[in-house]
Amino acid sequence: MKTHLFTLNASHAHAAAAIRCLRNALRADGFEVTMTEATLKDRTHGVLSRLYRADAALYGFSCYIWNIEQMLAIAENLKALRPDARIVLGGPEVSYDTERFTALPFVDCVLTGEGEESIVTAARLVEKGEALPPVIEGKPFADFTKKGICYGENEPISSLVYYESSRGCPFSCAFCLSSCESGVHAKTAEDALADLATFERFEQPLTVKLVDRTFNFDRERAKKIWKGLLSPDYTKCYHFEVAAHLLDEESFEILSRFPKGKLRLEIGLQSTNEQALAAIARHTDAKLVLSAAKRLTEMGNMHVHLDLIAGLPYEGFTSFARSFDEAYFCCDVLQLGFLKLLHGTALRRDADSFGMVCEAKSPYTVLKTRWLSFAETERLHAVSDLCERLRDSGRFSHTLWLLLPKFFTPFAFFDDFSTFLERNTGKELQKISQRDLFSSLSAFAKQRLPKEAHPQLSEALRADFASAEVRKPPRDL
Repeated sequence: MKTHLFTLNASHAHAAAAIRCLRNALRADGFEVTMTEATLKDRTHGVLSRLYRADAALYGFSCYIWNIEQMLAIAENLKALRPDARIVLGGPEVSYDTERFTALPFVDCVLTGEGEESIVTAARLVEKGEALPPVIEGKPFADFTKKGICYGENEPISSLVYYESSRGCPFSCAFCLSSCESGVHAKTAEDALADLATFERFEQPLTVKLVDRTFNFDRERAKKIWKGLLSPDYTKCYHFEVAAHLLDEESFEILSRFPKGKLRLEIGLQSTNEQALAAIARHTDAKLVLSAAKRLTEMGNMHVHLDLIAGLPYEGFTSFARSFDEAYFCCDVLQLGFLKLLHGTALRRDADSFGMVCEAKSPYTVLKTRWLSFAETERLHAVSDLCERLRDSGRFSHTLWLLLPKFFTPFAFFDDFSTFLERNTGKELQKISQRDLFSSLSAFAKQRLPKEAHPQLSEALRADFASAEVRKPPRDL
């Protein structure tokens, strides 16, 4: 019997791990398996045609908040074309409040939780000609902790691949699906290093992203893996999501020895508002997290990414501005995210008590709260977009170094400049050309800075333009 697995990635730079894990489990049980891996930008009819030509008895769809709407549309059309085929949905987005999907006439079954065993159960039932139940609950996959990666030896993969050395999280943040599960199961440090060495046989990937929720939940295990990766035998760039408050002195010492460009660390700060952190059950010291992030950034040999979340309980506009300012100089990239009320999480359950209103459809982004109006949320979106365009791109480094914090606090600068752009261009940020953005920044800053600072401003803007563009700079710089 033939099974076919399918997912939509954000871009071609990604290579989905989930459907490969399911493929390997099905093959180990003797099933014929094929896959379709497309992106959100691919033509829908083209993707549907590939699925139709697969002519499988069982189709498995891997669903997330970023692809669920498109996945359901494709599933409905596929069912109309192949009514005898069974369609099962799995993944984080369908694992909670499953009645949203079991009621759909084109969905035969929903697989919740970890899927390696439940997809095999579904395939066996279809092979026997038996009916599928509405839901098959997945259990922690015992063989996960065995050595091995999900990518095949001769499989073409992209520049970014995902690897799990652990599943689960020791923390219970109220906005995260990991809070709905308990416990962590992990590979040993030795087996994880052996797996990571396996990627050396591929010319690609350039980056291996470990998708462990909290990589250093076991401090000693994390240090063993980091020590191993110091070897020149490991040539990729490695991305880890870490809990900064769990880093000890030995951890800092090990991390300081990595060559530049080999390591990327992502740190969840979320807020510096203690009341907000307590409301989401994030029991960490924000000052300790910021201190650790700044220390790592100042080492200069790794890329440090710090996360903030707008829309948390008890976090109003002024409070968020304070969190932004306190975090700004402690990292290489400051990611301003927006709270999403995911099905199954405590925050979604308690949303009414916090006055939270979110988007009706995925990704369920919060639109307003008791402390943050919709208009203020929109201002924060503008700040986020502008921070990404100016700071995270690295194209305005000289100018930002001059302006912040001498003439502006970071949040005030991005908020004021976004308002200036809206009033003076009438365009959304993504529609403003790079050249025009330089001119607008020049006009804005010259309004705010004393005249004696204008020559230095022009020098910084021209330096940034020269490093980012091949054309002559605008005259108004």
